[in-house]
Amino acid sequence: MTHEDAFAKLARSAFRRRFALSAADRAYIEAKGLETVRRHAADFVEARLAPANPLRDGRQTPWKGHPVFVAQHATATCCRGCMAKWWKVPRGVPLADVQKERTVGLVMAWIGRQLGAGPDAPRSRSRQLTRGGEKE
Repeated sequence: MTHEDAFAKLARSAFRRRFALSAADRAYIEAKGLETVRRHAADFVEARLAPANPLRDGRQTPWKGHPVFVAQHATATCCRGCMAKWWKVPRGVPLADVQKERTVGLVMAWIGRQLGAGPDAPRSRSRQLTRGGEKE
């Protein structure tokens, strides 16, 4: 599945569409650079998603505090449950290297779209999701 196919699928979810980078997230990316953010994404995926049974699965990704966290919720790569539902990644099995790379790639593609680097970058300000938002 291409990133565009994934984004088309995600666009059908009101919950996933609500996520957008905040001004603080954008400032962080500007200060650190996309390569550093990519390394952080790879580190988060390795530590929080790659194990067969991640600690606190379903609650391991904060709602805010890092642009990668926001992107993970927007792309349904925040926990193994969402990855199983959306991307058919089986639970209970460690992620293969190719799955980790695809996950980081999707997260970074979403960030790129948010920053206006992609063809369908948002042109209006999206509402931020609150902790009490409904999850699909």
